[in-house]
Amino acid sequence: MNDDVIRSAVIGERADLATLLADLTPEQWAQQSLCVGWRTREVVAHMTMPFRLPKARFVSGMIRARGDFNRFADRQAKQDTKTMSDQELLAQMRDNIEHPWRPPGGGSAGALSHDVIHGMDITVALGLPRAVPTERVSIILKETRGQNIKYFGTDLSNVRLEATDIDWTFGAGKALHGRGQDLLLVIAGRRLPEGMLVGEAAGRYTQ
Repeated sequence: MNDDVIRSAVIGERADLATLLADLTPEQWAQQSLCVGWRTREVVAHMTMPFRLPKARFVSGMIRARGDFNRFADRQAKQDTKTMSDQELLAQMRDNIEHPWRPPGGGSAGALSHDVIHGMDITVALGLPRAVPTERVSIILKETRGQNIKYFGTDLSNVRLEATDIDWTFGAGKALHGRGQDLLLVIAGRRLPEGMLVGEAAGRYTQ
């Protein structure tokens, strides 16, 4: 897909999230997200980390984490939320809507996936009825390959994902139906509230 189209989707997603975050209460900023051990605050800190963390600090942090990115990301997010207020975190999102960051090896589609998934980590946990524009979800899902699944470590053996709102399926086996954005969360290893997924395999991926 044309990179300009994907970049436009990234910018649109960040703008939408900045608007959404601006309306959250202090209690919502402090609520647990779908990311285990992270509140809304840590999720936003993680999302904005690439915009403000110098490369040297990233490298040194990875060394201290012994090359484990998840360990490094967890430490950094918790450290950042000790020194940054909710409004400062919001400003980082709002001021970097057009930031050109792309995850290593992921390109613009990877940046879009990062923002959409973490945005839903917040909105689903808060019970907010946000529907991610289907064109953005479609871009991500149509870029999904076996290596993406492997990265998240999600067990999708003997499961067929079938989106109900876009033309997309993945895998073979017991059916799992849901909106494209909800199936994206499944791929990312999140467990969803009951009722968001239907099908024989739904129980494997709900809370």
